[in-house]
Amino acid sequence: MMEQWTTVCSQNDLIPYLGVCALVAEKQVALFQVGDSLYAIDNYDPVSRANVLSRGIVGDLKGELVVASPVYKQHYSLLTGQCQEEPEIKLSVYPVRVLDGMVQVSPNPDTRAQAA
Repeated sequence: MMEQWTTVCSQNDLIPYLGVCALVAEKQVALFQVGDSLYAIDNYDPVSRANVLSRGIVGDLKGELVVASPVYKQHYSLLTGQCQEEPEIKLSVYPVRVLDGMVQVSPNPDTRAQAA
């Protein structure tokens, strides 16, 4: 099966540690640049029931790179989507890449992250 990618912005448009929201296959995805790495997770916070994670604060929680929801402050791993406070909650994580300076996100969740 051929991988599909959605171009969402130029890499120069991203500001490190500040999230942006992108529409990928009619789904809101929160995109973050941390150092040289890019991360894409669901923008929807299931605890607050709002599309707000792109507005969250990126940080480190016990060695795990996370984004804190701006509503109730749950922490979600940028690598796996796992909620640190509520283990039964896990967001989808999406493959992201840079091609010719443009950031692209796959509409298909990364199944390796889902299995982690």
